[in-house]
Formats: sequence, C-alpha cells, structure tokens
Amino acid sequence: MAIDEGSGRAPTGAREPRGLAIAIADGVATVTLARPEVHNAFDEALIAELTRALKALDADPAVRVVVLGGEGRSFCAGADLTWMQRMAGYDHAANLADAGALAAMLAALDRLAKPTIARVHGAAYGGGVGLVACCDIAVAAEDAVFALSEARLGLIPATIGPYVVAAIGRRAARRYFLTAERFGAADALAIGLVHAVVPAAGLDARVRELADALLAAGPRAQAESKALIRAVAGRAIDDTVIADTVEWIAAVRASPEGREGIAAFLARRPPAWQRGGS
Repeated sequence: MAIDEGSGRAPTGAREPRGLAIAIADGVATVTLARPEVHNAFDEALIAELTRALKALDADPAVRVVVLGGEGRSFCAGADLTWMQRMAGYDHAANLADAGALAAMLAALDRLAKPTIARVHGAAYGGGVGLVACCDIAVAAEDAVFALSEARLGLIPATIGPYVVAAIGRRAARRYFLTAERFGAADALAIGLVHAVVPAAGLDARVRELADALLAAGPRAQAESKALIRAVAGRAIDDTVIADTVEWIAAVRASPEGREGIAAFLARRPPAWQRGGS
C-alpha cells in the first residue's frame, strides 16, 4: 500500500530504523523491509530493528493495522548469506542467542495485538515465508514465488516451522520442507499460505480494501479474537474450552467497546472507533 510522504509519519518518539521504512497514515502502519540490494534478506541488525518496530507499533494508539512489505523486486529472500556465513563460525552458545533473536522477532509479529497484512511480491524464501505465515492476512501478487529453501543449504526451517505448519498444515509442510522446491502464488493460495492472489498492479488496492475492512471492526474485539484463536486452536472442544468461551464472550459483551458496538448497531450509527473515538 503506497502512502504519500506528506501523509505518513514515523512512530512517535522513534529513531530512524536501519533497513526499514515505516509510515503511519489513517490508522495504518506500513512497514517496508528496505534492503533491496539483497532482496530484503535479514541479518541480526534487521531482526533487531524489526522486533523494536513491531513492539513500538503495537504500543502506538494511532496504529490500528500493520502492513508488512518489501522494497524493490522481492518481499524477503530470508536470511542474508553473509550473516549465515558468520553464523557458521559461531559456537553453540552464540548460535543459540542468534536463533533466539530471530524467534523473538517472529513471535513479536505473530503475537501483535493488532491485525497484520503481508503484502507479498517477488521472492519470499525461507524466513520470508515465515514472515508471511506470522501475519493474520497475506495477499500475493501473481508473480510471487515462494520456497522453504533451507534443506538445499543443509539447514531446517526450525524457528519459522511452527508458524508455517500452522498456516499450511502437516501434509504440505512434509512436501515443501523436504523438497525445498519453489512454488508459485496459486500453489501458495491452495495450501493456505496466502489468502488472495491478485495481479501485481492490483496488489496495493487489495491490501487497502482489507485494511479498510479491518479499520471498520472494533480494535479490542480484534485483539481478543486473536487471543481466542491462540487459546482454542488444537484443543479438544471439551467442557473446559466451552466454559472458557462462555466467560470470554460475557466479559467482552460487558466491555465499553462491546456495549458501544451493540448500541451503535441498534441506533444505526457508526461506532466510536469509526469516528476517531475509543
């Protein structure tokens, strides 16, 4: 989604991040990986910057939606080869710390209380697929190409694995983790990695439509919905789960946002969050 320089702003109180471009306009924060010379591959510096940026955006009351994209020809080609070469020389403790930082970045994106959209074009390889899987919604251009390429390098998609398996399921993971083959946007749609595939020229418009839909919903309801998904996914629908959901909806109904939403619906007026209120 394009944001004019005059209408966007950086997060309040934030320093200029290296390897990222961030703009906020009309409740939407656009975070762009800005290392086009290496197809937006990440190293330890970019991992740290993106983690900091995500936490700042989650805490910024002006932000309702976060869009993640890439500058240049690619979304994200995964790990920077120079960084990987350095990691190969690390001892076990250093490798643990490095992998832990990557895992923390993915967790920050996955656990963001606010809705997230991946805007995918060009290459999304390795860790780039992990970023897509961590976002709530993913839209790909028809020319996007994906690969879980780690096995070709004698590696495994470990830190991204839980998110990718949650997105595409065990069966597809068993194929793509093991073959490390490239696959196109249509296949990514078929296995559930992305939600929509559009012509490249229509990518920004589709992302904007989704952002507008997200802005129309209640922000607390969205945060609670994300927490609900994490709480019930993979659990048996037993008496404990049923009781938990009963408690949950009762609390949300009685919340200020829940009461406002119902009152607005009955009065046939926009709710406060659509009018710039809380």
